[in-house]
Amino acid sequence: MVRELFTRAHAARWEVSPAQFEVALARSLLKAFPGQVPSTSEAEKYLRGLHLEDLALACACENGHEGGWEHFVREFRPQLYRAASAIDPTGGARELADALYADLFGLKERDGIRQSLFRYFHGRSSLSTWLRSVLSQRNVDRVRSERRLEPLPDESTRPLAATPAPVNPDRPRHVAALMAALASVIERLTPRDRLRLACYYAQDLTLAQIGRMTGEHEATVSRHLTRTRRDVRRDVEDELRRHGMAAPEIVECLAQGVDDAGALDIGDLLGTAEPRKDSVPDRSR
Repeated sequence: MVRELFTRAHAARWEVSPAQFEVALARSLLKAFPGQVPSTSEAEKYLRGLHLEDLALACACENGHEGGWEHFVREFRPQLYRAASAIDPTGGARELADALYADLFGLKERDGIRQSLFRYFHGRSSLSTWLRSVLSQRNVDRVRSERRLEPLPDESTRPLAATPAPVNPDRPRHVAALMAALASVIERLTPRDRLRLACYYAQDLTLAQIGRMTGEHEATVSRHLTRTRRDVRRDVEDELRRHGMAAPEIVECLAQGVDDAGALDIGDLLGTAEPRKDSVPDRSR
């Protein structure tokens, strides 16, 4: 089977040996079935579904193959720059895209081996999708870091307080209804969906850290979080509707929750007893 997959991947054109390709397949299999021993049929089904040509190219680039690297730069750099422009039209993500090349090439060495970021590509998604995911997560990490470092405003330059807006008399009722609906919806989530939400929003973990915890690729974590957020909003709206709220009132209720979320403690709603960020094992070493 390895020989068949090696041929299908056209790995020989990048001077990737069958043994090197087998290591990449085994690494991908271990990532997909953490702590498990898949059956032969499960392993074969999984491996045959990989993006084999992209995996072979990643192996070549990880090995420092000049032709493979030139092909990667020619074919994927424009895609990466387009993704950077879509993430941040002001150009901030373009610098992240350029910096990503250094990590992909592997400028740092450990025990005489280049530490290329390509070793984390396992072929479960296309190389283009994986690159966009890595770039997107780095942009999220950059924004979070910048927000943490923003200085508090100086007293002398602090703007005068604006006249407070009139208090909506329905606000207490709306907030209470929203909290009850959220609690009910979150309680019905699967344990894994609650864990992802808790890690991301309450524990402030990155997608990569959550993926290491759950045994998932960070792109998979991102997709699950997007799906869960969409489902939670839909189910919350359904809950409010069942309690007699009409569509305009539901919109107003959700808007008030966004404008003033002080009473909405996501940690309490999720019942987080999950590990804190500094307790997640660093498996990249």
